[in-house]
Amino acid sequence: MSARENRQVRLTARPRGIPQAEHFSLMTEPVAGPGKGEILVENRYLSVDPAQRGWANDEGNYSAPVPLDTPMRALAVGEIIESNVPELRAGEFVYGWFGWQRYCVATPDAVLRRVVPSALPLSANLSVLGMNGLTAYLAFHGLGDPKPGEHVLVSTAAGSVGSFVGQLARIAGCRAVGLTSSADKMAQAKARYGYQDMINYREAGDLGAAIRAACPDGNDIFFDNTGGAIADAAIRTMRLRGRIIQCGTAANASWTPVPTGPRPEREILTRRLRWSGFIIFDHLAEFDAAAARLAELALAGQIVHDEEVLPGLEHAPSAIARLYRGENQGKLIIAVD
Repeated sequence: MSARENRQVRLTARPRGIPQAEHFSLMTEPVAGPGKGEILVENRYLSVDPAQRGWANDEGNYSAPVPLDTPMRALAVGEIIESNVPELRAGEFVYGWFGWQRYCVATPDAVLRRVVPSALPLSANLSVLGMNGLTAYLAFHGLGDPKPGEHVLVSTAAGSVGSFVGQLARIAGCRAVGLTSSADKMAQAKARYGYQDMINYREAGDLGAAIRAACPDGNDIFFDNTGGAIADAAIRTMRLRGRIIQCGTAANASWTPVPTGPRPEREILTRRLRWSGFIIFDHLAEFDAAAARLAELALAGQIVHDEEVLPGLEHAPSAIARLYRGENQGKLIIAVD
């Protein structure tokens, strides 16, 4: 048994909808050394992601929810400090399923990617080289099939995924228009994230009219992180044979009961649309190549990555709710120390 103490953020109550601070508790327990076939990781940075809402509750989630009284499921980047796995060495940094805690005893299947040393900060492995950047890159290119001159519409355009989609669209020679929730984020997205025009969906009134005004020629690709009313309006601006990438459903606070809205079948049929869902963890084999390309773009200054790092585990319990309120400035990350 190690003398180390592990500080954890545990899920202690099952939320309905968006998890709040009261659904979590800070706990401390001794750290056991790794057993045969295990590693001990000391986390440095912890990710805060919209998907954690689904991992915390059990409302229509595609995977099993986090068991109560266990550390909150989360991606993290940390250093291997002890290893009983020949192919993973002490001193290496890794990115994977290490949870909201200081230490994690893990098996190799929890490791999603080895961290390749570079001039980028270690926290970049949770943003541009992590789930958010990888999602933007693999979904946009794999499902969007962008071509120069095409028109792209993106919801949550200033968010941790949308901020990269706008830049990738610009690099691909496309015209990108984004939706976000404030004047500050609109300005940020136009100045830093490659968007040629922006829409504040909270102040738009008639959202469909606002999208048509900003996208008078329609859209070839809709990269959707929200669903809901934004998706209802956006689908009616799609060009013939357009592609919709469903990457998130943040507009729906709960899936019990199942929300309803305008029926999209006629739009899909008459516009010959292709509407595809994207889950990043279906693409593990592509992580290394995509991360290498994103690192190349970031180091060349072609992609920027904004991060908001909250200092200390005590900020974690309220972080998911903060994310859904749109209060984050860039990718939201918890620094363990």
